[in-house]
Amino acid sequence: MANIGERATLKVLREKPFGLYLDGGDAGEILLPRREMPAAPAVGGFLDVFLYHDSEDRPVATLKTPKAMPGQFARLQCVAVTGVGAFLDWGLLKDLLVPFREQKSRMEIGKHYLVYVHVDAVSGRIMASTRIARQLDRVPHSYQPGEAVSLVIFGKTALGYKAIINGTHSGLLFAEGVFQPLQPGEHVQGYIAAIREDGKIDLTLHAPGRSRIVGLEERILAELAVRGGFWALGDHSSAAEIHEELGVSKRTFKQAIGALMKKRSLQIEDRGIRLVSP
Repeated sequence: MANIGERATLKVLREKPFGLYLDGGDAGEILLPRREMPAAPAVGGFLDVFLYHDSEDRPVATLKTPKAMPGQFARLQCVAVTGVGAFLDWGLLKDLLVPFREQKSRMEIGKHYLVYVHVDAVSGRIMASTRIARQLDRVPHSYQPGEAVSLVIFGKTALGYKAIINGTHSGLLFAEGVFQPLQPGEHVQGYIAAIREDGKIDLTLHAPGRSRIVGLEERILAELAVRGGFWALGDHSSAAEIHEELGVSKRTFKQAIGALMKKRSLQIEDRGIRLVSP
């Protein structure tokens, strides 16, 4: 079955000077333009193609895969602005339309924007929207604290960064736990930190739980050994310095050295931490 916005394997019906005609079933015959044709097309054979509309709103096929499929979020560059909206480069011959009504603020040529790609329910055309929030949290979630998730940054508030969770829900990365610059559209690995009573989701970039602390303990001991038994890193160090050295928060660092102290593996001094000989 051939649907706009999807890939389909279609039979080659015949070849014409301007391209191949493919069997689109109920959608009728669909053109694969000559510039898109494979080197040795075979009438009667099958081709895996992506279906969209050409500049005259006719169904057309391509062997390429767009930078973002309908139902996905992507950061794309604006390449044109016309009287109907902005157009983004999504890797196909015809650029992707973002109608003015789907722009939170007017787009500018040359800038990149995080958008949601979808097939418009009214026109049947593929288009994009910068109104990200309306695409999220449409169904109940079943996330659990500590669960690893895929995140896409889509905004910043006074509290931190708003992120898309697994392409379906929204959550918040608190600024105090983020020690690196994050940009809209950036993909990062994250974890569910907590589920609030109102259903909102708190996120973290660091794996929670005892396993994280154990791994950090091993890294600290290894680093101390390499440094001759002393490291000028401790409670006096800033959160930024600790994150630069170990990639963790100051709180997590203190938990790890506290655990190592209980094991009598290290001792804390005014200027740093020292390895205790067995």
